Amino acid sequence: MKVTVDFEECLKDSPRFRAALEEVEGDVAELELKLDKLVKLCIAMIDTGKAFCVANKQFVNGIRDLAQYSSKDAVVETSLTKFSESLQEMINFHTILFDQTQRSIKAQLQTFVKEDLRKFKDAKKQFEKVSEEKENALVKNAQVQRNKQHEVEEATNILTATRKCFRHIALDYVLQINVLQSKRRSEILKSMLSFMYAHLAFFHQGYDLFSELGPYMKDLGAQLDRLAVDAAKEKRDMEQKHSTIQQKDFSSDDSQLEFDVDAASGIVMEGYLFKRASNAFKTWNRRKPDHIRRWFSIQNNQLVYQKKFKDNPTVVVEDLRLCTVKQCEDVERRFCFEVVSPTKSCILQADSEKLRQAWIKAVQTSIATAYREKGDETEKLDKKSSPSTGSLDSGNESKEKLLKGESALQQVQCIPGNASCCDCGLPDPRWASINLGITLCIECSGIHRSLGVHFSKVRSLTLDTWEPELLKLMCELGNDVMNRVYEAKIEKMGIKKPQPGQRQEKEAYIKAKYVEKKFVDKDSAFSSPLALVQSQEEKGSSSFKPALEDQVRTPSRSTVKSNDSGIQQCAEDTREGLSSVVSANSLYEPEGERRDSSVCLEYKHFHPGLQLYRASYEKKLPHMAEALAHGADVNWANPDENKATPLIQAVLGGSLVTCEFLLQNGANVNQRDIKGRGPLHHATVLGHTGQVCLFLKRGANQHATDEEGKDPLSIAVEAANADIVTLLRLARMNEEMRESEGLYGQPGDETYQDIFRDFSQMASNNPEKLNRFQQDSQKF
Repeated sequence: MKVTVDFEECLKDSPRFRAALEEVEGDVAELELKLDKLVKLCIAMIDTGKAFCVANKQFVNGIRDLAQYSSKDAVVETSLTKFSESLQEMINFHTILFDQTQRSIKAQLQTFVKEDLRKFKDAKKQFEKVSEEKENALVKNAQVQRNKQHEVEEATNILTATRKCFRHIALDYVLQINVLQSKRRSEILKSMLSFMYAHLAFFHQGYDLFSELGPYMKDLGAQLDRLAVDAAKEKRDMEQKHSTIQQKDFSSDDSQLEFDVDAASGIVMEGYLFKRASNAFKTWNRRKPDHIRRWFSIQNNQLVYQKKFKDNPTVVVEDLRLCTVKQCEDVERRFCFEVVSPTKSCILQADSEKLRQAWIKAVQTSIATAYREKGDETEKLDKKSSPSTGSLDSGNESKEKLLKGESALQQVQCIPGNASCCDCGLPDPRWASINLGITLCIECSGIHRSLGVHFSKVRSLTLDTWEPELLKLMCELGNDVMNRVYEAKIEKMGIKKPQPGQRQEKEAYIKAKYVEKKFVDKDSAFSSPLALVQSQEEKGSSSFKPALEDQVRTPSRSTVKSNDSGIQQCAEDTREGLSSVVSANSLYEPEGERRDSSVCLEYKHFHPGLQLYRASYEKKLPHMAEALAHGADVNWANPDENKATPLIQAVLGGSLVTCEFLLQNGANVNQRDIKGRGPLHHATVLGHTGQVCLFLKRGANQHATDEEGKDPLSIAVEAANADIVTLLRLARMNEEMRESEGLYGQPGDETYQDIFRDFSQMASNNPEKLNRFQQDSQKF
């Protein structure tokens, strides 16, 4: 073994020994720096690798989701599933590699630094101390006078003892140096060799995995070549079919003249027909024919119609055996026929005489076929013996069930006016401004983004994930409502809305509309709920106006309910006439106690901030939007009511969607009143679990205390509200965990997110489940 520092020189304590020590100590210090740097780089590499594995795992989960979505295509599903499994194996191999790297580099080298180098430093300190003591003893021995025998003996004894101790410690120090110099070579090489073997195993595993996958990928490539040939052939066939159909004569509707009572689909005949209103006035809607033009079909011994394919069919005749059909010549329109049942009659209009005769014959044939079919006639006759309550109730229930299961795009587009872009009118918009509650085409959405998030927050209706409270907000407003605010003066000013494709005109128009607010009528207030109903009615039959006004102005004649947007919904006797004017918003607001809005406040007399303040409590989102358009400060504090803000009023009003609207428009979730209570305090006191969940997600400070020194958690504990205590404690634990791990700005772990996601869904879709605390309190 090569000796770094000679033991003999150590005993002599020669200059060569001191020089060797100085060189070794400098080398060890530099070695320690290099090893520390290498360990830190290894830790950074491992952390980055783990982050890569997490991102890669999310990507693999995306492939699995795509495979599940492609379940109808066996080739795509099988291929994506197989690829995702192989990529998951590679993620596992990566994880093993990082674990072995941590053991080989980080653990081994850290142990060497912490143990062996620490022993060296301890030996060095002892050596330096005894060296200093020996030097002092030599100096003292040299300075003693010869005539002082007692001092001579004492100095001699001290020098002898110090030399003996120095030799002992110096030899230990030299031994530690030589052992360290020998061991560092083996430790470094062992660590690196283990690291390289880990890489060798990783690449071998990856090579073996993809070697097994290779034949399948080769077969798939060959299959793709065949698919490309088949696709080209299908394209040619479709082009030929397109050309053949294009050459047909479309001047008549002969394609709809045929019917089949034995059709496999059960649909005997189907097509568009005009339907005359079944109210007392028996009118046709001349303004908007699409309001009365429906897709009719004869199926399952019933005559039904749909306005849109996604809607559940509305039954006109429940049992064809109990009805008759005849031509109608006593009406002002051509090609009409009447279907008469024991309880009602329905007058329909075809597009031509041939189509009318085809429909009459199809109904008559279906009636005859229905009599021949076997079935439980008694049950059907009993069901028909009681008068029908009308199709509005069942239609509304079916629509409500459908809306709950539809996508964000379908739910938002069914709101009045949302089927086209709010600013240019382009059909089928796929983007939305969440703080304005409007739908936009892709070009207008880009212009809105350029305005800044303080004016418009743009989100995709198909690509982004929608929180339930945000989806409810979109369904409470809509293009028609917001355009009555932001385009109130557009007709008076003689300005025309830009058309699709006019980019520069769109930019100027949108900036004037939302930033400069040039078209907002600041001299008049937003329409009252009554006016809103009337404006909706004008889109339908004008004959409804007197009856509808009479119903709204005279609540004693029928029961009146109000939904969250202030639109009146009349009772059973006028339900059919009102079916076209009731807002879709009623499908999204939970039932419960609501203020009677039949008498409307005149908001135009209020300061915009006060208008926003009162409308927030009354849950009137259109009035809130109007107040913001008129310049109301979303964080305005009422000096007459403890400096409460509109957001606090929304909490007191009990509406989750109102709070979401204010937050999306810049409301400060932590602004407190004069008593030191913010929105989170008030929601906790009132036991509004859904609002507590919303405020915590929006960054509410749960550590803030009121003038009594109470924070929201202590209030919830005193009130024994288990749901709110759970939410607050989870949020606090998540906050502490993120701070301890340095995850600032991160949402938290998956468990925390899942729990809050469940509470959000419950608060928006099943709020009655969160009312347990209030119900239990009322019992006592």
